Amino acid sequence: MITRLASVIAGAALTALCVLPAQAKAPADPSALHTDQLRDLFFGEALFQAHQDRYFDAITGLDTELDQFRLLDDPELDPFSLHFGQAAFAVGDLELSYRMHREAGRAMEQVLKGDVPQPIKNEAAYRLAKIHYHKQQFANALHALELIEGRVPERVRPEEQFLRAQVYMQLGRFEEAVALLKALKGEESHSGFVEYNLGIALLKAGETEEGLQELDRLGRGAGTGAAMSALQDKTNLLLGFQLMEAEDYERARTYFDRVQLSGPFSNQALLAAGWVEANAGRYDRALVPWQLLAQRKPTNSAVQEAMLAVPYSYGKLEVHSTAAVNYGQALDLFGSQVDVLTQSINSIREGKLLEALRRKEARQVKNWVVELRKLPDAPETHYLLELMASNDYQEFLRNYQDLNDLLERNEDWLQSLDAFEEIIALRRSYYEPILPALDVQFRQIDARIKMRLEQRQRLAARIDNLLVNRRPELLAKSDETESRLILEQIREILDYNPSLKSEETEARIARLEGVLKFHLSREFDHRLTEAFKRLQELDVVIATLQETYQRYVRSRQAATHSYEGYTDQIVSLRAGLNRAQRRIDQLMARQGRMLEQLAINELDQRRAQLESYQIKARFALADSFDRANELQEQRADARKVEAYQQQFEQAKPAANDANGEALPVDNPPELEAPQQQGNKVEGAGDE
Repeated sequence: MITRLASVIAGAALTALCVLPAQAKAPADPSALHTDQLRDLFFGEALFQAHQDRYFDAITGLDTELDQFRLLDDPELDPFSLHFGQAAFAVGDLELSYRMHREAGRAMEQVLKGDVPQPIKNEAAYRLAKIHYHKQQFANALHALELIEGRVPERVRPEEQFLRAQVYMQLGRFEEAVALLKALKGEESHSGFVEYNLGIALLKAGETEEGLQELDRLGRGAGTGAAMSALQDKTNLLLGFQLMEAEDYERARTYFDRVQLSGPFSNQALLAAGWVEANAGRYDRALVPWQLLAQRKPTNSAVQEAMLAVPYSYGKLEVHSTAAVNYGQALDLFGSQVDVLTQSINSIREGKLLEALRRKEARQVKNWVVELRKLPDAPETHYLLELMASNDYQEFLRNYQDLNDLLERNEDWLQSLDAFEEIIALRRSYYEPILPALDVQFRQIDARIKMRLEQRQRLAARIDNLLVNRRPELLAKSDETESRLILEQIREILDYNPSLKSEETEARIARLEGVLKFHLSREFDHRLTEAFKRLQELDVVIATLQETYQRYVRSRQAATHSYEGYTDQIVSLRAGLNRAQRRIDQLMARQGRMLEQLAINELDQRRAQLESYQIKARFALADSFDRANELQEQRADARKVEAYQQQFEQAKPAANDANGEALPVDNPPELEAPQQQGNKVEGAGDE
């Protein structure tokens, strides 16, 4: 797209004030996607699309409206002029929301270089810093923030301060971040997040106790809602791990206990709570959270670790048989999950993951990945929830989905071009056979209209001449004109035959001519007035005729233009769309390979981890079996010794026989065998 804000904000946001009516006011915040008085429906449609997070539709709508507005001869007559400055600035916001960072960045830089008011420059600098922050260019983000002079608009002031604090934290300037975050405490729009970042900044700045206190207050109550509950659990989990590293297990257990059992951090909290008890030597108490965790989804890494931690605790409690049973269950689970991972990797390599990402559910159904895992033929989504929740993967995923959306839109547009060509062909087949006959009739009517117009002009000229040169005979009626012509013929006859002349005949002819002239002279003024009125009525009829004529001309032109002149444009648009499709195919292939590789790497790591768990479980299982067998042998030997002692006690009263000889009291052979064997070994060694 063409950069807009450089040419728009310098002229449009201010020029719009010049074209507004006297009673209208410019919007207080030209960059906000909000207006109190909506006057233009097309601008309203773009705002609607933006608030529905359909930024591509909003951008294309605003671009089209802005381009058409700039081509108007009298733009101040268009209601869009009331929103022109706001719309021009909003396009940059929409491009930023659509992650068009490069385009939005160029536009913001042009604003900073333009001759615009400082508040608009400040907001542009803030948005440019936001672009750099999203691209992880923290030094550039700080440089953009340093371009701000004075205060940014109140609407974005908290966001600007919070962004500045985040940039400071990324650059290691924690003391400055602490100062900013303390000033932002109490800001409702960032409630909870300011406190969390403040606690982290204090810990990084060396203020450990104050940071722990800040996080402790947040962990006790971050607010209502799912997001705040998750933030509270994350805070408590962070505090617990922090205290575990400091070997303060009693306090760490308190924070792990605060984490909700149904929250997104519950698995990690249960695992950590068990290790807190295990590190304190209370393995029986560690079994409680670990056994609860082991019953959850087996694809979670914390659950898999708990499958090993449970028999480990039983081993520490000298319950080796139960430990062996649990190690065996863990081995079975790890083996099945390794198979699932292998199947998932193969499924991804077959392209099923990308096929799932292209589904409509990926953009329409909330938690669609979780729902997709319920399908029996979709192993490609196992183990990928944590990966898909990461920022990098989400960025790649949104890019891929946007490319897929553009691909589908281009396909629809190509089909629309085919439909346009079909419509044009239908119009051509309808109009071309009938237009020649209509043209013949039109030329005939056109000739008649021209003739009547010439007659009207002659009549108008004659009437205008009568105002200067009084000639009543020109306004005579048909019977009067006929009488005048008859009298002229009679005079011609008398002049041709003088014998027919007489005084009486001359007198009668003169009398008739005088009566006729008198009548015409007397009626001249009235008839001249009537002639003017009839001429005006004729003008109305002629105007209607000319309007009809012009409508026919326009209809004739519209009929021709409805199918003429579109071929070159359609060919050009189709070529451009085909080029765009090829480009999008290449980008989608690259982005898809990146997504697949990230997923495969993640699954390979999880599979390698499970395989290492399998090795540990096998050794632990063998050790548990050995210990259990040894313990059973010890218990069997103890029972034999106990039985022998009981027999000895029972035989003790009859220790001497009748002859006074002592009974043998030697140990049974099975009890002396180990010692004898040992003596033999020692004797062999001595030899």
